[in-house]
Amino acid sequence: MVPIKSNQEIKKMRESGKRLNMVMDEIKKNIKAGMDTLTLDEIAEENILKLGGIPAFKNYGSDLGDPYPASICASLNDEIVHGIPARNIILKEGDILKIDIGMKYEGMFSDMARTFAVGKISSKTKKLKEITEKAFWEGVSRIKNGAMLSDYSKTVQKCVEADGFSVVRDLVGHGIGKELHEDPQVLNYYCKYYADLKLKSGMVLALEPMVNEGSHHAVINKDGWVFRTRDKKLSAHYENTVLVTDEGYEILTK
Repeated sequence: MVPIKSNQEIKKMRESGKRLNMVMDEIKKNIKAGMDTLTLDEIAEENILKLGGIPAFKNYGSDLGDPYPASICASLNDEIVHGIPARNIILKEGDILKIDIGMKYEGMFSDMARTFAVGKISSKTKKLKEITEKAFWEGVSRIKNGAMLSDYSKTVQKCVEADGFSVVRDLVGHGIGKELHEDPQVLNYYCKYYADLKLKSGMVLALEPMVNEGSHHAVINKDGWVFRTRDKKLSAHYENTVLVTDEGYEILTK
């Protein structure tokens, strides 16, 4: 069952998202060639705590085995998601870096991701980055009270594939609120075998197109966390926490 948020919960999520976006801005200022991804993680955690939040990702999955060890996911080039920050992972000119961050604020979660260019990137890489963001905005334009969730999924897939890229199938978006991951699962592609959902005002979704330069196929590292493209081509990611409203939608991570 997909929870409907109360006005008080929405107020808290709006503040959580606002503060999380401030953290992302601080990370962005430090993305440059020569920077290591663990330092970016330290910057993120320091700012989340300073703003009264709790890192949502750190120690996530501790009940299932090896927990996620960091406050951000820092996924480089062919890494799709869940890249683990490390002192020996150094950014270089031409890389693309996906930063995914989440925080808990006054009991409510927010989640967002951006793809950043490190210095000058190729025109094709720039196109991949632009189409991923475009797919989000075209998809979210279909979000409103009474719409079907599959309208979002179909729109994202159509936008991505029209430019010759592919939508990741092994990873999806999700509901969010009192928990980081809630119902429903939100596909970025259409699948007739998934039960569709009529959206209602007060639902909150983490919408996150993940787009590959080559095929949609992914593989997972032996660490059990990091997903990469199977063909070793690039991947991009764009995510916001989104509230369904009577008029349409509201981006909470802004």
